[in-house]
Amino acid sequence: MQSPLRDVAYQPEAEPALHQRGRLALPDPAVHGAGPYPGVLICHAWKGQSGFEQDKARALAALGYVAMAGDVYGDAVCEVEASGAAARMRPLVADRQRLRGRLLAGIDALRAQPEVDAGRAAAIGFCFGGLCVLELARSGADVRAVVAFHGLLHRGEVPTADPIRARVLVEHGWDDPMAPPEHVTALAAELNAAHAHWALHAHGGVVHAFTNPAAADRAGGLAYDADADRRSWASMQSWLQEAFE
Repeated sequence: MQSPLRDVAYQPEAEPALHQRGRLALPDPAVHGAGPYPGVLICHAWKGQSGFEQDKARALAALGYVAMAGDVYGDAVCEVEASGAAARMRPLVADRQRLRGRLLAGIDALRAQPEVDAGRAAAIGFCFGGLCVLELARSGADVRAVVAFHGLLHRGEVPTADPIRARVLVEHGWDDPMAPPEHVTALAAELNAAHAHWALHAHGGVVHAFTNPAAADRAGGLAYDADADRRSWASMQSWLQEAFE
């Protein structure tokens, strides 16, 4: 039986009509002590918050973190069809200021939970969620770390903070058609210019969505890779542990 998740309602200051709904997983105090614990926001892939992100929240809670599957779209929407997902994602990719507002609302909601050590917050994200955590770092948000898994890497028109305060880890499939090599080198230059503490792990022969066991369209550039999934999750654990020390 899966452990229950707690609902967390929140909204961005600039969009009071948007009702975001996070799902929170808590560590077992018998294993990890009484807390407070570091908090990790999980930014969802392009279809919206799903069982995938909720399971990641449970996995992070098992490591001793309060983890919240965030909701960038509002009402915990999870689109079934690609067309619906694209219609929700593209306006936010184009409007990074609005996206930042929604992400910062998620971090604030996570920090407000009584079990969370508000001074120790981080974010991870997958696919579109990878772009989201990079955008959170670009905003100059006071978070300890961000980890992007097979994320979209290109920047928007909103300026990047200098310095970037978050430690930035990028787990990237080198053959990902959605993040070609020129995007990788541009991101590296951007992070250097913003005096960021960063690392990038490129997994050879790996395409987009490599952490998702349901991804099975290699010809279309999406395929699960068990080795890259395992290695990137292990790298994330080390990165968070260092950031929260």
